[in-house]
Amino acid sequence: MSQLRHIFNEIDYELVRSIAEGGMGVVYEAHQLGVDDFCKTVAIKLIREEFSAIEEFRNNFVGEARLVADLIHTNIVQTYHLGAIGEQYYMVMEFVNGINLEQFLLQHDAMKRQMPIDLAVFVVSRVCRGLAYAHNKRDSSDRLLGIVHRDVNPKNIMLAVEGDVKLTDFGIAKALDLMYNEEGEVIAGKDEYLSPEQARCEVTDGRADLFSCGIVLAELLVGHNIFEGASPDETLKNILDKSIPDFTQLRNGVDYKLNLILQKSLERDRNKRYNSASEMLTALEMYIYSDGYGPTNEKLSEYIEDLFKVSRSDHLMQKEGNSTSNRIG
Repeated sequence: MSQLRHIFNEIDYELVRSIAEGGMGVVYEAHQLGVDDFCKTVAIKLIREEFSAIEEFRNNFVGEARLVADLIHTNIVQTYHLGAIGEQYYMVMEFVNGINLEQFLLQHDAMKRQMPIDLAVFVVSRVCRGLAYAHNKRDSSDRLLGIVHRDVNPKNIMLAVEGDVKLTDFGIAKALDLMYNEEGEVIAGKDEYLSPEQARCEVTDGRADLFSCGIVLAELLVGHNIFEGASPDETLKNILDKSIPDFTQLRNGVDYKLNLILQKSLERDRNKRYNSASEMLTALEMYIYSDGYGPTNEKLSEYIEDLFKVSRSDHLMQKEGNSTSNRIG
């Protein structure tokens, strides 16, 4: 670690601490240093040298960095720089002082508490907002990039202590000319949050991400993933065949309007789903703001503070050991 600190210091980054670690690499909180005591907190995702040496993995990592470099949106974790130390690749990213949605759900479960319905809808609406931007992103020649995230799940949704909701980890996203588009051989994504077309190894478009958003919204409302089975095979079968429940019967306060949104987002025939993330975003926002006032970043921030019983000035990351950017292997 000391040698690594020295190497990064030479390129004006001070490693503070490890905030996530997996088989493929480590994510660090770091300080980007500049002249006259300039200091910016960032996250650095460092891939282990043995994986950087594998051409396919290296190409995918570089492809992810190229893909997200120009995705500049408040609901997407931003990437600032791609670099290499010898043969070892790293990515410098926005540091999110907060928690991921999986940890948020686990805290509710530990406290035997249900998430407020309006905040659940708000969180997913912000994810849809980020997806709408990504799905509609064009290159400098005005070509639609055709980005599909393909891995929308609670681990990849960050909640900042200020109440911002940010989608991260475009590591298995596909896009025109930037990353591998091969579909049909392997299933890409986390089993419990796959769309039916992903489960069938079919070619996907942006509507696959909307099915995943529907799963996440349902989980926020009822406290569990409605498709998760005892095994991966059972989970995939549930995604393809299990009846979609009437959510008004599963949670008090879920009305027929919200149930309709859930039912439409979870249509197995993608032609019956929302046509776009923008359309689903509009439906969610009309639901929570139809009375003229609804949830805000500030309201979510206050709720997070109450849920974890910490001051907004505290580092949730230090208290919970949470990851602030893309997960690692």
